[in-house]
Amino acid sequence: MSKDIPVHAKERLKGLRHAGSSSGVFTSDFSVNEFLLVRKAGFEPVGLCVGTCVYHVGIQYGSWSKNQELDVLSKAMYHARELAMSRMRAEAAAMGADGIVGVKLTIKRLEWDEHLLEFIAIGTGVVHSAGHRGFRAHDGGPFTSDLSGQDFWSLLHAGYRPVEMVMGSCVYHVAHRGMLASIGTAGSNVELENYTSAMYEAREIAVERMQAEASAAKAEGVVGVDIHEGSHGWKTHVIEFFAIGTAVLPLDEEIAPDKIADPIMVLSVND
Repeated sequence: MSKDIPVHAKERLKGLRHAGSSSGVFTSDFSVNEFLLVRKAGFEPVGLCVGTCVYHVGIQYGSWSKNQELDVLSKAMYHARELAMSRMRAEAAAMGADGIVGVKLTIKRLEWDEHLLEFIAIGTGVVHSAGHRGFRAHDGGPFTSDLSGQDFWSLLHAGYRPVEMVMGSCVYHVAHRGMLASIGTAGSNVELENYTSAMYEAREIAVERMQAEASAAKAEGVVGVDIHEGSHGWKTHVIEFFAIGTAVLPLDEEIAPDKIADPIMVLSVND
């Protein structure tokens, strides 16, 4: 996978601090508190891991009056994110990281073409300070996690470890309502059942696919699940539901619930 890493990225990775280069520097997007808690959890930051993918998202038309998934667009959005994630993970592997903490997965539309989206994955590669390789993902590569440094420390402190960022996507066409139906509900308090059904089904598809990824990763569960909604500049009545979270497994020796330390509440003054 290293052939996918740009030349300048390879040069940057050579300058990072690692076992064979104590004179290098580490880079991270951790806050000070995150940096300290990740170290307290037994890990050292190595460097920023970045993956990107500029993707041309095609066109798919749905029936004007039908609720339906636009599966071509669903697959495009999923594939583009996978490419960005795999490149980020390739950088982590190249720097010898055991995993990536605090992954942020973002999308932005490029100004020069309304059909181009850039998918960006970025996080901090970390290595276990004692050389313990039992934190790797199920395929032996670096684990991925969108947990913050604080949540990463709390998870390990409770006897669990992150395995893989899991996700599910569904691009859905929400059926239009006819003129007569719109007139019939004008001025009334009434549920619009076709809209309810569409939004409900689309979210369920996204979450189901995320859950299937967690099962494939042999995980016990998923924490920190978030469901994002966006149209990404598509036409009206087309929306994407994107579910993402971190799949987890117990450590070699699971901690009994009554032995888990109480979490500490942290209030951020930055937001």
